[in-house]
Formats: sequence, C-alpha cells, structure tokens
Amino acid sequence: MSQSYAFRAVDTLGVKVTGEVESDSPDSVKALLHGRGLVALEVKLKSSSLELSFDRFAKVKGEDLALLVRQLSTMISSGLPLMRALTVLEGQTENPRLKATVITVRQDIESGASLSGALARHPKIFSELLVAMIHAGETGGFLEDSLLRVADQLESANRLKRQVKSAMVYPAVVSVIALCVVIAMLAFIIPVFAGVFKQFGGKMPSLTQHTLAASNFMRHDWYIVFGVGFGAIFGFRKWKKSSAGRPMWDRMRLKAPAKIGLIVQKIALARWARTLASLTTAGVPMLEAIDVTGRTAGNATVERAMVAVRESVQGGGMIATALESEPIFPILVTSMVRVGEETGALDTTLAKVADFYEEQVEAAVKALTSILEPIMIAVIGVIVGFMVLAMYLPMFHVYDSIK
Repeated sequence: MSQSYAFRAVDTLGVKVTGEVESDSPDSVKALLHGRGLVALEVKLKSSSLELSFDRFAKVKGEDLALLVRQLSTMISSGLPLMRALTVLEGQTENPRLKATVITVRQDIESGASLSGALARHPKIFSELLVAMIHAGETGGFLEDSLLRVADQLESANRLKRQVKSAMVYPAVVSVIALCVVIAMLAFIIPVFAGVFKQFGGKMPSLTQHTLAASNFMRHDWYIVFGVGFGAIFGFRKWKKSSAGRPMWDRMRLKAPAKIGLIVQKIALARWARTLASLTTAGVPMLEAIDVTGRTAGNATVERAMVAVRESVQGGGMIATALESEPIFPILVTSMVRVGEETGALDTTLAKVADFYEEQVEAAVKALTSILEPIMIAVIGVIVGFMVLAMYLPMFHVYDSIK
C-alpha cells in the first residue's frame, strides 16, 4: 500500500534537499532518491497532523509564485534536470499550499504528464496564461526561456497590483477610522447628551431628533445594522462575480468619476498588452494567444473585444482593425498595434504599450491619492461637525429662550 514519506537528502554537491514522496516502504524511497542522484539522510512516515490538514487553505501570493517560477527557470537554464529542480523547490518553498502543489506536480510528471499538463490540474494557482506559455516552451524546445518570460510576466503583474493596492491603503484606513468615529459617537457620546436634553423639555430641533433616533437605533438594534452591512457586502461580491453582474460592474468601473474610470481603463490596457506580448513572444499561436488574453483579461469589456479580434484574425483581418471599433482601446493602442503588425514586431510593440500604460497608472494613482487625502479629511470633518452641531442646537435654543 502506497504511503506518504517525508525525507531529508543531499545531492552530489552537498546541498540539502527535503520533500515528500508516495511509496510502499522506506527502502523504496531511498531507491527512488538514489535514482534522482540524491543520498537519503532520513526517511520517515509522514504524520497527518491538524496543521497539515489546513495547508490547502493557505493563500498563494503572486510574489511566491513569481519566485517559484524564477527559481525553476534558473535551475533549468543551469542544466539541472526538471525532476531534480522540482525536488529542490520542494525543500525551498515555504508556502505550505504551494509546496504541496509542487509535490503533486512532480508526482504527475513522474507518472508521464508534461509540465504544462501537470500545472493545468491546479487552475487556482497556475493561471491559463502561465500554462499556455509553458506549453509553448515545451513544444518549441525553449522551456527555460518560457519560464523566464512567465516570471517576468508575473513580476510585472504583481508590481502593477502593488501600485494600486498601496494607493488604496490611505483611503481605506481613513474610511475605517471615519466609520469607527461615527459608531463611537452614536453609541457612547450622543446618549450622554440625550440625558441632558430630557431636562430641557420642549421640542428639540429636527436635526437633533434624527441624530438621537440614529443613536437609539445603533444602541438597541446594532445587530440589524451589522447584518444588513455584511449582507450587502456579501450580495455585492456575489453579484459582481455573476455572469450578469460582472459586465455591468466592469462598465460601471470604466465610467467612474474623479478619473477613477480612466485609471481602471489604463490598468486593463496595461494588463492586456503585457499578456498578449508575453504570449506572442513565447511562441503561442496567435488565435490561441488571443483566446487566452481574453479569458485572463480580468475585464468583461476587454474580454468581449478579444472575441471580435479573434473573429477578425480568423477571417484574415488585422488585430488593429478589430480594436478600432472598441471604445476601450484608444487611438494610441490601435496605431501601435497596426505598426507592430505591419513590421512583424507585434510582441515588441505590445511590450512598449504595456510599459507606457504601467507608467501612466503609477502617475495617475499618485495624482488620485493626492486628491483623495484632503477629500477624505473634509468628509470626516463634515460628519463630526454634523453630529456636534446636532448636539449643540438644543443648547443654543435654551440660551435664546433664557435671553
């Protein structure tokens, strides 16, 4: 009966390697390691602990995946066999889910699968873009070059994602602080004023009445507020991932005010150009590259445009001609693509388009952040000022009556 064994071993250079294998006995594990050019130091039956049972829930970050591919490319280009390189990666990968996936990929390759085929069995970790580029490298005999391009692609995508996330940190923090301030005032501060207002008697201003009603609702029916809030967030996330909601949400993002829609468009164009450039450079057939680019675009508008592009290319037309009828692609992109098609350097042209829009995104995000900072501060000031005014209006009313 096959069982899972954990091992420690060294190679001919004395480099320590750790990993896991499925085998019938410790002796067969040692024989298997010997066949890979490794000397077993320790082989033991893997224990099924509670901690290991949660490995499959660990999140694989883009940085971890890019590092894995970069290391694999370096080892293969240095002449290390694929199986040996994967065994080394098993010992070096710290992310538990990614490590378990590498082990499974190695076992699938040992069973006769190709690298791209083994990776394709884990679509939640290895994207269709990554699998297509590696498959092209395997078919064309330049796997190490394809892995290098995949690593570059992943690092470019991660860099663009970090730019956007870092710009959104400040507005998100300010929004959370503002929400906490409002909840704290409604739950703890305003009730103190409510006791004082009861001693005044008479009718209070409508602004104060509404504020006190909101405070009472927050203190006594807080579960409704949080329930509706969490329900709205959950429903929104489900809606924007649905087949009907996703296209609507993508169109809404492209039309967002305060230049947010323009930034969304530039991000989509940068990702589109970088993906198509990587696929064409890796030797993926054009129709397949267009299909993969559409499915991995991350924007329904771009995805729909790539369907039209595929029909145009399949009918003998040019990519630029199909892009000209899609509003999301500006004249700069269509002109650059046309030049690339006419000169036979489409991959180089697309790479330059991606570089240009990534720089544009960085500049636009910085500009948006500088605009959002004073706006968020002003919003917090208005909220706090609104509540303070609501609490002091009755006092002003009493003062006027005494006077």
